[in-house]
Amino acid sequence: MREFTYKDYPIKVFGIPHFEKRKTLKRLPDELIEKIPSLDFLGRRPMGARLGFRTNSQNITLKIEFETLSVDVGMSIYACQSAYVFAGDRQTSRYLGLLPVYNYESKVCEKTFTKSGEMEDVLIFLPRNEIIKNVWVYIDDQAEIKEPTPYKYEKPIVYYGSSITEGGVACNVCNGYNAVISRHLDVDYYNLGFSGNAKGELAMADFINTIDMSLFVYDYDHNAPTAEHLEKTHEPFFKRIREKHPNLPILMMTRPFAVYGEDERKRREIVYKTYQNALSSGDKNVYFIDGESPFKNDPDRELCFIDTIHPNDLGFYKMVQVIEPVIKEILRGIYESNE
Repeated sequence: MREFTYKDYPIKVFGIPHFEKRKTLKRLPDELIEKIPSLDFLGRRPMGARLGFRTNSQNITLKIEFETLSVDVGMSIYACQSAYVFAGDRQTSRYLGLLPVYNYESKVCEKTFTKSGEMEDVLIFLPRNEIIKNVWVYIDDQAEIKEPTPYKYEKPIVYYGSSITEGGVACNVCNGYNAVISRHLDVDYYNLGFSGNAKGELAMADFINTIDMSLFVYDYDHNAPTAEHLEKTHEPFFKRIREKHPNLPILMMTRPFAVYGEDERKRREIVYKTYQNALSSGDKNVYFIDGESPFKNDPDRELCFIDTIHPNDLGFYKMVQVIEPVIKEILRGIYESNE
């Protein structure tokens, strides 16, 4: 069989900022982690990373070596330490299966997937929870392998926020709301969700400013330790992004929640104030989504959360139904105006 690592042409890594420069599966560079040490582990795990290529190989073997491997009390091995493999057109792709670790004792896992002998796209979602040392892809000796089909919207959406942004606690890495929107709209994305540790640091805004993006979505409300912290950081973070990207569409969201209480309503007003101030200053590229809106009038809203905080798969799908139409219209406006 022919062997490739994730660094080898023509395999393309999606979802890792500046991958072509850094050639690592870490989401954040070392210099940013030095400024925000709480992101040392979270910034090195590849949430949202995908490997893409086209091949007519009937057999595809995937092998992963982990640097870290640990139990997550809120999510299963399938959700945390498993890769998911799809084949075909991205918007209608079929699921070939998953590669899990089989126990917490071994840091290497391997599995062969079978597909048709047609030349088609393969997209592999890498595990969300761990730092990955290496990834190998093996195809049949006589098979061809080519670059993946480009995304319809190649310039990525950047999402910055909490563990919910990061995909917690969907049953698998493909069911987070941003991953589902990527599939539906065929748009590339970077997932900069950091469980418990996205707090509106300006150093993070400076890093995000280095990314050539189509849209910026941020919702770190959940991670702000207090409403006062959110008020102190939310608008300055927005302004730091806006300074470098005067025409970039920016979507602000408040925390996804079944029923807002006093604290949630206070936080919503803080985020909404940033939005209103931008509008008042003449900014025509700002958008706002109330995080309560996907669930507010749903009699089954309590079924959408696993611990009253994190959405389950149903909760993420409810979020998609509200967020995707807004993003779809934003992308349409961007690309139609450039035609």
